Amino acid sequence: MIDVIRLKDILEKAEDLSGLCIEDVTYLLTAFNEEVRERVYDLASKIKNKIYGKRIVLFAPLYISNFCQNVCLYCGFHKSNVEITRKRLDHDILKKEVEILINQGVKRVLLVASEDPDLSIDRICEFINSIYSLKNHNGSIRRVNVNIAPLSIEEFKKLKSAKIGTYQVFQETYNIEKYKKYHLSGPKSDYKFRYEAPFRALEAGIDDIGMGVLFGLDNPISEVAGLLKHIDEMKKVYGVGPHTISVPRLKFAKGAKLSYNPPYKIDDEYFCYLVSVLRIAVPYTGIILSTREPRDLRDKLINLGVSQISAGSSTSPGGYLNKDEKDEQFTVSDNRSLNEVVQSLARSGYIPSFCTACYRKGRTGEIFMELASDGRIKKFCDRNAILSFAEYVASFVDNNSELRDFLERMVLDMGDEYLNSRVFEVLNGQKDVFI
Repeated sequence: MIDVIRLKDILEKAEDLSGLCIEDVTYLLTAFNEEVRERVYDLASKIKNKIYGKRIVLFAPLYISNFCQNVCLYCGFHKSNVEITRKRLDHDILKKEVEILINQGVKRVLLVASEDPDLSIDRICEFINSIYSLKNHNGSIRRVNVNIAPLSIEEFKKLKSAKIGTYQVFQETYNIEKYKKYHLSGPKSDYKFRYEAPFRALEAGIDDIGMGVLFGLDNPISEVAGLLKHIDEMKKVYGVGPHTISVPRLKFAKGAKLSYNPPYKIDDEYFCYLVSVLRIAVPYTGIILSTREPRDLRDKLINLGVSQISAGSSTSPGGYLNKDEKDEQFTVSDNRSLNEVVQSLARSGYIPSFCTACYRKGRTGEIFMELASDGRIKKFCDRNAILSFAEYVASFVDNNSELRDFLERMVLDMGDEYLNSRVFEVLNGQKDVFI
């Protein structure tokens, strides 16, 4: 039976943007039924719009290596996998990959590397510097976020000096016994070293941290409880929560037998509910959804709390240069190009955003969390999203495209003369007019 009074109290607390404690979240995830689901869906959509508005941030992953020291049973890159060809990008291939992304309109990349023994932190920083150095008539990559293996504090300081945006590290599962079962060998088998990685990154001065769970490895209710406990520890010691939470589900990966039949399957409806609960539980954080999920489900989840998505993705090193490359970390389900995703978002009333202004203007860490916690970040997000969309339109869209019409309507709907003048400047070639 649903405790009606408790449910009402939980949802009212969430509506105030106060977030939710582990006990409240566990109750919601356990109390799943049609009536509760619809109330949570409505609230998640409302909270997301209140904080982030209609903007959806777009990025592309950039894989630089699939060599790995670890034997993780769910990952296509694991050391024992003989079904894939191993690749490590050199600087020439990296530059070609980055040029392809720039020429598609990408401004934000997520650099991803397996735990390659021949990829030192110095070499990774060289790659990051190379990415930032590349410019052409279509622009450049403005922000490199990073998803790599946990580092020491001194190594994290080097990563910080490379001017990264967010550092992502996922615990994968918070069940210690199952963690040991799924991670047979390699540095990643050290649960504690991985668990403390966000703390070491913060100690090193990296103030935007991305966290997440690989759903499918253990009961999702206990996984979310573990994630929230991890977040509470981080907030208590460092005064800041995660900049982003990612919500990947375990998907098929060639040569990773655990992925063929996930131990804890989560159906689409409950997955949508889970994401919605996370949105109301940790309202200030961005929620990231990858191309693991099919387009229809991604479109639904955008309305229920997701605020950042990848698009036009390859999960193979060299996969943008060689589109036939299939040595993937996981199978991509949404194969739409970046332009197709941009069009889909605009048609649905969302603002496709390529914005990196918060990183560049210093709205990170505690500052970002404070602005997002009460919805003040929205005044930056909507405007900058439209300005970045205007840049995309100016560079990649002809004068008769419906995307120009969408942009004009978005600006009119905002009713903001200052924004209107800024958009005019962007369409006429002026750069970096972000606020």
